Amino acid sequence: MEQYWNNRQKQKQAIRSGELWYDDGGRHINAHGGGIIKYGDTYYWFGEHKDDWTSNAMVGVMCYASKDLINWRNCGVALSVTAPAINQTNRQGGRRRGGATTDSDIEQGCILERPKVIYNPVTKKFCMWFHLELKGRGYDAARYGVAVADRPEGPYKFLYSQRANAGTWPLEGSPMHFDEYLKRDFGTGQMSRDMTLFVDDDGKAYHIFSSEENYTLQIAELTADYLHHTGRYTRMAPGGHNEAPAIFKKDGTYWMITSGCTGWEPNEARMFSAPSIWGPWTQHPNPCRGPKAEKTFMGQSTFILPAGNQYIFMADIWRPRHPRDARYIWLPIEFEDGKPVVRWQDEWIPSTITK
Repeated sequence: MEQYWNNRQKQKQAIRSGELWYDDGGRHINAHGGGIIKYGDTYYWFGEHKDDWTSNAMVGVMCYASKDLINWRNCGVALSVTAPAINQTNRQGGRRRGGATTDSDIEQGCILERPKVIYNPVTKKFCMWFHLELKGRGYDAARYGVAVADRPEGPYKFLYSQRANAGTWPLEGSPMHFDEYLKRDFGTGQMSRDMTLFVDDDGKAYHIFSSEENYTLQIAELTADYLHHTGRYTRMAPGGHNEAPAIFKKDGTYWMITSGCTGWEPNEARMFSAPSIWGPWTQHPNPCRGPKAEKTFMGQSTFILPAGNQYIFMADIWRPRHPRDARYIWLPIEFEDGKPVVRWQDEWIPSTITK
């Protein structure tokens, strides 16, 4: 059976969004809400491992590797969640729940979403950030988590989790003009949910995330080692209710595609542009074209990948009743009158194997 699937993979020469995508072992790729980094001549795809019955993290973050963005090798678990320790003395910093103790925030059964990895050429570390909700607390923790590794495929070591920029105001305005949720969370830190990472041309990196009860996106600068916030951050589209941010830069302009907040149900994509990462950000019409474009082809944005001479829009088709079976949408970004357009294609070939 394994040889059968290996032969099948060798024959695959195009991307077909919405279909089952198999790895080199014949299993549907399990890397949801993911992102991709290129290191050397290889692309590494990181995403949430989902089970058949729950979207909670029972395994952790998966990693897959490819040289052509079509045929993927399963590299295994890049970041593992921790199994609860039963009937042990609670260690400092641990939490006790129903007889179980753990000293890790990424305990099996937590919510771990949208992992993204960037490489720091100075420290030579691969840095993973993700949205984290503590086990048993629903979505009220609203934290980000950070992990590091020496190799792109891992294993990644979990460092810490927390909320964002506690005790720090954003770059805009005076405190008296700030919204209710921003002021409420000033001391404990701003909420951090759906997220992505972006490394600019000058090597500076940014954490972009849904905050303030998902009403406002925040863009926060990272320290030189890509492991913490510097304290400089801005609010984007305040009150706009955006999530699922995906960003890229072309010819000096920053472009971001997001979604509205409708849970697992798809909605119309939003698009913004700015001359600086700090703004001002201008909203544009939905960039999607084709069948079900008004619902983002029944998906939700997760990442935009620069690959060869293309930019690839990545999205997830969520299936909450069978999370593992969630499908992937990858489409090339075109440009019309200088603005990005995402046009549905049943099948297409990336420039990585056509150039």
